[in-house]
Amino acid sequence: MKPVILSCAAKELSDDEKKFFAAFQPLGFILFSRNIEDVAQLKKLCADLRASVGRDCPILIDQEGGRVRRMRPPHWRDYPSMKEIGNSNDKNLLTDTIRGISKDLAEVGIDVDCAPVLDVLFPDTHQAIGDRAFSSEPAIVSALGILACEVFLENGITPVIKHMPGQGRSHLDSHHDLPVVEASLNDLQAVDFKPFYDVIDQKFGLEIWGMVSHIIYKSIDEKDPASVSKKVIKVIREDLGFQGLLVSDDLCMGALSCYGNPADRVAKTLEAGMDIALYCAGHLNEMEEIAKACPPLREESLRRFDASRVRRRSAA
Repeated sequence: MKPVILSCAAKELSDDEKKFFAAFQPLGFILFSRNIEDVAQLKKLCADLRASVGRDCPILIDQEGGRVRRMRPPHWRDYPSMKEIGNSNDKNLLTDTIRGISKDLAEVGIDVDCAPVLDVLFPDTHQAIGDRAFSSEPAIVSALGILACEVFLENGITPVIKHMPGQGRSHLDSHHDLPVVEASLNDLQAVDFKPFYDVIDQKFGLEIWGMVSHIIYKSIDEKDPASVSKKVIKVIREDLGFQGLLVSDDLCMGALSCYGNPADRVAKTLEAGMDIALYCAGHLNEMEEIAKACPPLREESLRRFDASRVRRRSAA
């Protein structure tokens, strides 16, 4: 396996994609609206992706509830945003929501959800996060984040906590620009890191994955955003104490525009200490270039991946 999660271009795999995935062996795949038609089609696509690599590989999606969801009506239910749930601090509503999302995913063969968002909201948080986050109160984010992870795991879905080490202070959208956070490390530790500390400290800490933001945290690294920063990844590992599988945010985002082409960005991400690089565009020519530059999966990354799959394997 290679330390990259890839995507595909359409609602079914082309012969060229099948051949490429079989030869390259990415760790897994992520799906988007362009890949989704209905239940039967999506279930077949997931089966075909796993068949292309010949194993029970992880398949990811962003299905958060609210406006960020790839699987939509009429074939799937709409669910409330996490901000709606956070406003009421309604744990029963959150449990029902996460169970419903988990059932939708499991039915088609998706087993990793890029959720929950553990960013703490601020008055000037960019709307790219907005109602995707639970609250401006770290304690509420912690409690609801812990519950969401528990319910996902109980229902066979691996949660991906994001956006490490906290994106709530960002005034820009990293899909288009490179945000810079000026807060001191003490302030980050007291507020932004708090939900991550609390969720990581749970007994399921090795079963969850973490997604790292494309944001510069000047008090940690004045030059590079977190996803390509050895300094920030060291803070995530040592300060936050996260020993699970670390995945970059999408390497196609505009925040990384000065870091070269997708193959260059994959290399920089992995060199910084990330376990897995995430490439979402699904362009075969770019994935072929990534394949030429991609190193093998490191032993420690394989151990983290295997630790996150223990519950899934025991349930099989």
